[in-house]
Amino acid sequence: MHIAWTSFLLALVVITIVPGPDFVLVTGNAVRGLRLGALTALGVLTGLLVHATLATVGLSALIAAAPTALLVVKAVGAVYLLYLGVMTLRSRGTAAAPPRSDRSVFLRGLLCDLLNPKVMLTFLSLVPQAMDPTAPPLPQAALLSAVAVGVFAAFWAVVVPVAGRLASILTRPGVRPIFERLCGTALIGMAASVLAA
Repeated sequence: MHIAWTSFLLALVVITIVPGPDFVLVTGNAVRGLRLGALTALGVLTGLLVHATLATVGLSALIAAAPTALLVVKAVGAVYLLYLGVMTLRSRGTAAAPPRSDRSVFLRGLLCDLLNPKVMLTFLSLVPQAMDPTAPPLPQAALLSAVAVGVFAAFWAVVVPVAGRLASILTRPGVRPIFERLCGTALIGMAASVLAA
């Protein structure tokens, strides 16, 4: 079995480090507290596991092949990102973030990833290109998807503590409103890009 590991890992690293909705949400919460950041990242990783599983068994390909289904996924994802962006902008400048349960923080991360069609399409485009066409596809897809989730997990294991360390700077009264405005605007912009894609 000859999997194209080099090109797969290079592409995966680029996809991982380019900021997206998950990055904005995780870092925004990590600045408010390491526990919030870790729970958000855990939700995101759970969403990735779901995407990886769906891609491995072929369900994501069915959705991507059906224009109406893909449009629905994009619309729901864009509305959710818009909601997150508006909520972030509304909380801008407050002394403390609204209290959230561990479950709600986890669910925000999960939904942010699950409702992002770009994540689904990443698995559908990246994994098949690295597979050996002469070998059984299911074990390869499972292995490559697991590696992708592992790379993202390693990325979040670095990002969350780093964002937590920056909290003392980003939560200062003069800086926090700007940071919140940037996060909220980024989420709203990403909602528009999901619809336009």
